Amino acid sequence: MGEMTYDQFEQVEMRVGRVVRVEDFPRARKPAYKLWIDFGELGIRRSSAQLTSLYTKEELAGRLVVAVASLPPRQVADFMSEVLVLGVPASGGEVVLLAQDRDAPLGGRVF
Repeated sequence: MGEMTYDQFEQVEMRVGRVVRVEDFPRARKPAYKLWIDFGELGIRRSSAQLTSLYTKEELAGRLVVAVASLPPRQVADFMSEVLVLGVPASGGEVVLLAQDRDAPLGGRVF
């Protein structure tokens, strides 16, 4: 694993947001959802997330997530993904979301 300086780490903008809308994404190459995430004053951003094997749409709606907001938008099929929702791969390759143990302000920066 490579090292980075603290200044480099500060360039990675990770923010807390709340999922406000979830839709199936049948046009994605791998099973995924379309997410709309509220980051408070930063507004609502969209993300394509491969979470279908461990999470239902109902489980995701209203959930707090951590996402990288400093990457350029990425076209995924017919959908523009604006943030990268963070998770950890499980043993079978499924994505397990990072979780907060308490409520956090929307748009709050992770440091």
